[in-house]
Amino acid sequence: MRDVLMVDGCRTPFARSGTDLAHLTSYDLGRAAVAGLMNRSGLSPDVVDLLVMGTVIQDPATSNLGREVALGAGLPSSCPAYTVTMACVSSLQSALNAVRAIRCGDADVVIAAGAETLSDVPIRLSKRMRKKIMKARKVRGLRGYLDLLPDLRPSDLIPEQPAIAEFFTGETMGENAERLAKRWDVSREEQDRYALRSHQLAEQATEAGHLEKQIVTIYAQGGSGRVHRDTGVRGDTSAEKLAGLKPAFDRRSGTVTAGSSSYLTDGAAAVLLVGEDVADEFGLRPTARIGESVVTAGDPRDELLLGPVFSVPRVLDSAGLDLDEVGVLEFHEAFAAQVLTVIRLLEDDEYLRSRLDREGGVGHVDPERLNLWGGSLSIGHPFGATGARLLMNCAARMEHENASIGLVASCAAGALGTAVLMEAV
Repeated sequence: MRDVLMVDGCRTPFARSGTDLAHLTSYDLGRAAVAGLMNRSGLSPDVVDLLVMGTVIQDPATSNLGREVALGAGLPSSCPAYTVTMACVSSLQSALNAVRAIRCGDADVVIAAGAETLSDVPIRLSKRMRKKIMKARKVRGLRGYLDLLPDLRPSDLIPEQPAIAEFFTGETMGENAERLAKRWDVSREEQDRYALRSHQLAEQATEAGHLEKQIVTIYAQGGSGRVHRDTGVRGDTSAEKLAGLKPAFDRRSGTVTAGSSSYLTDGAAAVLLVGEDVADEFGLRPTARIGESVVTAGDPRDELLLGPVFSVPRVLDSAGLDLDEVGVLEFHEAFAAQVLTVIRLLEDDEYLRSRLDREGGVGHVDPERLNLWGGSLSIGHPFGATGARLLMNCAARMEHENASIGLVASCAAGALGTAVLMEAV
């Protein structure tokens, strides 16, 4: 099958929800990222064969967000586009779908993207109220409406509170992260230290211009100025500040805080993927080749945040690689406790032998290769867009660090996990 090359990536700034980008919809953000990508590539929109979009919390007005973004970003109406949802790995799955379309010859040029706004999530009325409204659509005249009122209760007017919880277990990710930290004895100090590292590295990468190269400028809410940097990075934080935060999910004996958790974020990202045989034809300069990929699933109760523990060994084994051959590691940071547990278990011979029937662990996860430009704890985590950010970060770091192989890995709600290998061109 054809090799698939990543040509470029572009994203909006990632902003804490309710701040600079709160006035924009997922459609606005996705359109900005895709249009920015096309402008940078210099590629004619007419040659794009497909757009695949990832998102998690869908706006009913743009239920097929991918199609709306494709049209809004100036792609031709003849370009098909669709939307996938796979929690935190939605845009990674978008990229894998794009890769498969190119490998099997269905497309030559594909945009894989993702967008999310958590500033304006759809909030539903109570179920009883929704039923009343549906009945009201069929009534005629004042008498019909009056007949609906006797059964109406004040409590029916209270909207359902949005919650980021697992439907299957009813548990939030933060609650699961707290259990994970207790189970694998990840201390508060370890978590705070890792979170501080993430913010410091993101601040350094921002000041060096590494992250700004990815970002298309967005105008802030109310026209108060341009946003051209990620707004959640806290380069001025400290161990003392993080230590002063109260536990967020277990107030009595917890160790997971807001500072060691990824925060609600608005943003979008897009990457351009092409078949190797057409890169020269269009005058494109690729940044990386997409290699092996693996998607896994585990137990939502005890393995909700452990996806990379299962996907990373499988993708390395599939490619016949050892971990020490991978020069760049980009792991999603849902929580500091989650990343630290994943690292610990990937190095645990006994655990992987018993859980995966493998000879042993994958080896030492070198911190000098892991998330050197920061991660989701500092840059932010717009659910639908993080996967594409991880891909463009990995490719850019490979080029900057002269690395031959990179590895992207992420957990996702539902106990899903994804791992993707990238090779230098």
